[in-house]
Amino acid sequence: MAKVHHALERHFPERRLFLRSDNETRFIRLRSETQLLIWVAGTMLVAWTIIATAIIMMDSIGAGNFRAQARRDQIEYENRVNALSDERDRRVAEAAAAQDRFSSALEQISIMQSQLLASEDERRELSTGIDVIQSNLRRTLSERRELQQRVTAMSAEGYDPAAAQAGGAGDETLDLLAAALAETAAERDQIEADAQGALDRAAEAELELRLMQDQNEAIFRQIEEALKISVEPLDNMFRAAGLNPDTLINQVQRGYSGLGGPRIPVNPLDDENYNPDAERANAIMDSLERIDLYRIAAEHAPFAMPVKSGFRYSSGFGRRWGRMHEGTDMAGPIGTPIYATADGVVTFAGWSSGYGRLIKIQHDFGIETRFGHLNDIKVSVGQRVSLGDRIGDMGNSGRSTGPHLHYEIRVNGSPLNPMTYIRAGQDVF
Repeated sequence: MAKVHHALERHFPERRLFLRSDNETRFIRLRSETQLLIWVAGTMLVAWTIIATAIIMMDSIGAGNFRAQARRDQIEYENRVNALSDERDRRVAEAAAAQDRFSSALEQISIMQSQLLASEDERRELSTGIDVIQSNLRRTLSERRELQQRVTAMSAEGYDPAAAQAGGAGDETLDLLAAALAETAAERDQIEADAQGALDRAAEAELELRLMQDQNEAIFRQIEEALKISVEPLDNMFRAAGLNPDTLINQVQRGYSGLGGPRIPVNPLDDENYNPDAERANAIMDSLERIDLYRIAAEHAPFAMPVKSGFRYSSGFGRRWGRMHEGTDMAGPIGTPIYATADGVVTFAGWSSGYGRLIKIQHDFGIETRFGHLNDIKVSVGQRVSLGDRIGDMGNSGRSTGPHLHYEIRVNGSPLNPMTYIRAGQDVF
């Protein structure tokens, strides 16, 4: 201790603090140890002041940067949502235009079918007329040959028309034969003229039919190309969502077979009345029916967005902090409207452990959607909802670190990435 005291004396020599009054003088002795304690305490106070000031300044700067970054992120997400909204509006306009084109195509197909049937009836009438004319011509020629044979036979028997006329015998027979020959020649000429006119009309009808077939070919080709452009994106949309288009179509047909009744073919396609145009028209009708079935399926599969106001994606589908996050989180203000993403039936609406206020909707094709952490629920169990119906408001209930929507899609009980459906729908609609 003496050595320690001696070492301290070098840096903190003992000092005395004199206190003088009118009557007396007093002093306070500051030992080396006391001075060391005072120095240590002062140093710690100064260090604490510096550190606290630095922390406050860094927190203020960091808070400002965070607010600015949050504002920039908000502006970016708002721009992105606006862009998606504009893209969606364009897709809706394109879908409406496509629907108009399909309606126009159906009208053109109906007109074409009527024209084809009328042309077919006219062709049959011309064919029947030609057959009748040919039959009359053959009959007239046969009668002419018979008369010629009779005249030849009478001449061979020694019949002399001049002598018969001089003797007054056979006038009636001669007049009859002359009249018959004249009538036969006139009928022959008329039949030949009628036949030539019929052939001319048949040639004109054939040319008109060929022109009509060329026009129909161009119309069919345009319609088929438009249908191909329209059907392929729908096929890709359902395949991207993990749904088999053929199975989907069959299921929709079974569930909605009452919509308009069975489709009647444009023309029966049998071996006797085979018509390639009718076959193409039937193929077009099949494609239009497939698009209509796709429209029904799209209304019953969750391809729409559950949030239409401004929001940001705060967490995606996949593992998070070592646990599986089975949905997509969309953050926004409390009270943001939440909408049904497809037609379905509400199977649960209430409080559920970590989900907080939860809504479950059962859709067709074994698909279920879940909406968690809600602030308010606007539907009840058993209620049927349609695409775009408001079902609740965004909140912060349950195990949640901030106001957001936890959105899940499950197919036959297995969770799938909701963004798969959302992106597939955005690519088409």
